[in-house]
Amino acid sequence: MTKTNSYIDEHLSRFTEELMSLLRIPSVSADPAYTASVLACANEVAVHLKKIGMDAVEVIPTKGHPIVFGEKIINPSLPTILVYGHYDVQPADPIDLWHSPAFEPVIKTTEIHPEGAIFARGACDDKGQFYMHVKAVEAMLSSGELPCNVKFMIEGEEEIGSEHLGYFVKEHKAKLAADVILVSDTGMIANDVPSVTTGLRGLSYVEVEVTGPNRDLHSGLYGGCVKNPLNALCEMIASLHDENGKITVDGFYDSVVEISRADRDAMAQAPFSEEAYKKALNIQDTYGEKGYTTPERGSIRPTLDVNGIWGGYIGEGAKTVIASQAFAKISMRLVPNQDPEEITNLFQTHFERIAPPGVVVKVTPHHGGQAAVTPLDSIGYRAAALAYKETFGKEAIPVRSGGSIPIVAMFEQELGLKTILMGFGLDSDAIHSPNEHFGLFNYRMGIKTIPYFYKHFVELSNI
Repeated sequence: MTKTNSYIDEHLSRFTEELMSLLRIPSVSADPAYTASVLACANEVAVHLKKIGMDAVEVIPTKGHPIVFGEKIINPSLPTILVYGHYDVQPADPIDLWHSPAFEPVIKTTEIHPEGAIFARGACDDKGQFYMHVKAVEAMLSSGELPCNVKFMIEGEEEIGSEHLGYFVKEHKAKLAADVILVSDTGMIANDVPSVTTGLRGLSYVEVEVTGPNRDLHSGLYGGCVKNPLNALCEMIASLHDENGKITVDGFYDSVVEISRADRDAMAQAPFSEEAYKKALNIQDTYGEKGYTTPERGSIRPTLDVNGIWGGYIGEGAKTVIASQAFAKISMRLVPNQDPEEITNLFQTHFERIAPPGVVVKVTPHHGGQAAVTPLDSIGYRAAALAYKETFGKEAIPVRSGGSIPIVAMFEQELGLKTILMGFGLDSDAIHSPNEHFGLFNYRMGIKTIPYFYKHFVELSNI
């Protein structure tokens, strides 16, 4: 990869400028007001794929936002790597908390990123990370060192649940045929501690509605006489965990497979400071299921959290009212072997059962997804570990992520392929938050590490 590395060094400044140009497009998939911008971004991604020499580049319509596809088949007998990413981004809100406009990228130095970081919505999630792959392939093609076939599938709905990606994958299995899927939509432990994400939690997401009287009531005339839906909702939510932090939904843990002591000990090799964790979040103490460490609670154990709760009067001043309805959004992160549909049904049954007299409960399921695990002895993981060793000079640590990428399980189900998650972002990069950013060091190291994955994947596949 000598020529590839030289090419990257020579063109790195241009690579950065191109990424910043892409970041200026406000491709917010959740807001219909940005539909034209989302399409413009898809077209721009297609332009970049064509420029680097990809063939059969298409902007393929779906019932939602389009998917960009391109491929380079240098020899059908060689392995094929399918690169997945997404060009859509989260809304920039709250706007007033950004230090610079969300879609006007700027480079600023920080304590963690002394070389500088690009501040913009989508810088890390996921434009900066998928674009590393585009530039890595450009470098390999331009230097004549691309060792295998490559396909790109870059979608525009990841931030809204990839609603139409599953249909696309089912309809285009031949087009997407490959040997492994490569994704950079995760992170690593630190700039001096490379890591590979080997597990993702699944997800069950629901909205609950608690209804009491047929209208809002005067709290003086009716207080103490009818069940207040807001009080009821708070009581019900509070009962969803016991005193040991364990979830009380009947049957919730029935399918959970306990991680072996050996695997837990291996995970514990990742550096972690409880005190630094608390200081970074400005909290007095951590919380979670008894018997597990903080990193374990955030990765190998299932969770249940309220993501939003509302109802009644929340305007200026006072309004003495008993609201007719109360609402909450609840997410449950799941571990391997927990089926999201089953968990959703268990939650619905449990929540309806614990409703006190005087209120009616409605549970509306939203999206969900299966957990996924990549074996450490797989060719894909071994290739990734060797790639990080080449560029970082040290062994990568396998980590289980607490997050969910439901499409990873879908890829395995529909295409029969494992996904390798080579993320280069950091927890401090503020994805989904104001002032999202991506380090120039991370961007460069991603572009330099990815070609080595190709190299080692081919070599290991031929053993």
